[in-house]
Amino acid sequence: MRLLKQLVAVAVVAFAGGALVGAVQGNAFVTLVLGLATAVLAVVVYARVVRWSERRTPVEVAGKGAVPAVGRGLLIGAGMFAAVIVNLAFLGYFRIDGLGSVTGAIGLLGFMAAAAVTEELLFRGVLFRIVEERTGTWIALGLSGLVFGLMHLGNEHASLWGAIAIAVESGGMLAAAYAATRTLWLPIGVHFGWNFAEAGIFSAEVSGNGATHGLLNSVTSGPALLTGGDFGPEASPYAVVFGALLTIVFLWLARRRGNLVPLRRHARAAAAATLSQ
Repeated sequence: MRLLKQLVAVAVVAFAGGALVGAVQGNAFVTLVLGLATAVLAVVVYARVVRWSERRTPVEVAGKGAVPAVGRGLLIGAGMFAAVIVNLAFLGYFRIDGLGSVTGAIGLLGFMAAAAVTEELLFRGVLFRIVEERTGTWIALGLSGLVFGLMHLGNEHASLWGAIAIAVESGGMLAAAYAATRTLWLPIGVHFGWNFAEAGIFSAEVSGNGATHGLLNSVTSGPALLTGGDFGPEASPYAVVFGALLTIVFLWLARRRGNLVPLRRHARAAAAATLSQ
């Protein structure tokens, strides 16, 4: 029940904010303000609903240490996407074709901030965290990652491979980042850094949603198997490999810090019953 309450509360803010941002996308500065406002409001609503439904302090969105954690995440996310672009450029499948749009990048800053915050609150703050309490880290990581990937199937140029890639490189990796730190600020930073670098800097396709207009004009060519095709670089094998490597690093940190939640007894019994059938 608390999972449903928290999902609904954050989803209402996400959809309302998304509708407003979508309605003013022609105005970059209004999009920036509305996007940032949506992000802040979503965190406030999440914190209040957690206090009300769980009778505890939402330490995962505590203000202390938030700025450096988001900053570290930004560097990781942007660096990860830049590594994908460097590999594609080395093969001749990606090139920069002049300067793009500063105002376009400003609008994408607000849009991506709202998307990163609301999606992390929904998928890692609510879904992963509560499922982990009941089943353990490993089942929660796989389940929340799968749901996160499947949610992208509704995008315009979506594909099954693209959804699988998102599930691995983003869903699993971002859940592992939360498990390693027990704060949502690092995965929020990683998510935002990745998305903004992809759209706001390199003007690449984002999760099959179409072309973007960021700081640089870019051209992607070559086999879809390597570039991600219409879905964008997120469906590139390079993105999957880098995301999987970061997932391993975060899970190693989580284990070292004692943050992994073991498989619960009733979850073990259910798994054993399933295997015996």
